[in-house]
Amino acid sequence: MSTSDGSGNSAATTNTTAATNTTAASDTGTAVEPRLSRVVVPTATALALTAPGQTPAVSVFVDPIIESLGLSRTVVSTAYMAGSISGAFVMPLLGRAIDRFGPRTIMAAIGACFGIILLAASTVSGIIGLTAAFIGIRVGGQGALNLVATTTVAVYVHRRRGFAMGLTSAIGTAGISLVPVLLERLVSQLGWREVWALEGVVVLALVVPAALLVLPRTPPRPEEHQRKSTSGAGGGTGRRNGPAVDWTLPEAMRTGMFWVVASGVGVCSLVATALTFHQVSLLGERGLSAAQAAAVFIPQTLAGLAASFLLGWLADHVADRVLIIATMTVLAVATIGAGWVHPGWTAFAYGLGLGVCTNGIRTLEAVAFPRCFGLRHIGSIRGVVHSVTVGASAFGPPLLAIGRSMTVSYRPVLLVLCLLPIAVVVAAGLTKDPPPAPPNRPLTERDEEQPATGPSEDRSD
Repeated sequence: MSTSDGSGNSAATTNTTAATNTTAASDTGTAVEPRLSRVVVPTATALALTAPGQTPAVSVFVDPIIESLGLSRTVVSTAYMAGSISGAFVMPLLGRAIDRFGPRTIMAAIGACFGIILLAASTVSGIIGLTAAFIGIRVGGQGALNLVATTTVAVYVHRRRGFAMGLTSAIGTAGISLVPVLLERLVSQLGWREVWALEGVVVLALVVPAALLVLPRTPPRPEEHQRKSTSGAGGGTGRRNGPAVDWTLPEAMRTGMFWVVASGVGVCSLVATALTFHQVSLLGERGLSAAQAAAVFIPQTLAGLAASFLLGWLADHVADRVLIIATMTVLAVATIGAGWVHPGWTAFAYGLGLGVCTNGIRTLEAVAFPRCFGLRHIGSIRGVVHSVTVGASAFGPPLLAIGRSMTVSYRPVLLVLCLLPIAVVVAAGLTKDPPPAPPNRPLTERDEEQPATGPSEDRSD
């Protein structure tokens, strides 16, 4: 009897504990991360389908639009620049929306809006409608869908965030790189209006269901004790999972690390967009034919894919500042080298370097901010940085063109541009990692007991 009673009490205790744990789990969200495929598939799909808003894909439509609407190239280019600049003002607002409603809801909403914008763009008949279409396409594709896709990975994946981000970036980049080839054939056969409408249908058919049906409804909560420094056991790379408390946007903006990362992303966007936009003219000055200059995109794309994987994996093991310094150093060398390359291996090496920078820095930014500032306000923080990225990309091509018009070659302006990544290297070397908690908001016992929350999760007061 005594054994039977003891077993009964143990069973009752076990059932009570299980019920308590189940209730706690339902109140705070699951602590178990979803399978990587449930995160990577929808986010990589969304990232690949930002292609209709990216410059390589839009460039396929430029000449047919000029011929069809009877507009000059300057007018179309100005409308496109207006669309790029507009995205800079929208990103901070979108970041706050991600924090408030969660990435799953916002991804579905952006996918629906972007698809409808592409359908509407197929009906434009003049410069006003074209400018509005460019604004919607650049904001929806290059800005909004890109931001929410990479932020979703940060929110849903905690243990192997760098690897997951690298995998998503690599698949998304491959899609962005391959889409223009397909679009060129479709535009020549169907027409630019029909292809824009087709892109809208594809975005609606893939992004919205991927967000609503594949992504888990609730992101996992960061585990307790995960946010403490692992320098003793992790090889001296500092804390790898996140701060002790979540930083707000104003608090993050008062740190050197925020501005180092933002500057690195902005400089890479400005310089790389300028070099890519004028690549045929730039490399033609060095003796490459138009076909040879276009062929440089091949090693650039392959290097970008490899960099996404490699830097994503390294981000889980190496300090963020070290990787930023390495990436900016490669960008500085590639920028200078653009003025001295020749047909052959030097042009190939230039393409490799540019691909490493453009893909690598985006992966690093997406991983560094959750680790430094937590997840509760990650949308707001990354939204500001994406506004810098979008704005910088709009000004890169005209700056390089103006510099070239003032001299007899691209070399002088390239030497000036290379000072930008060098400045980021110096700043990163002098900047320290943020502390576990903001200096004006000391870590309290309550913060230690209750880890930071993810977007759209409410912390009980």
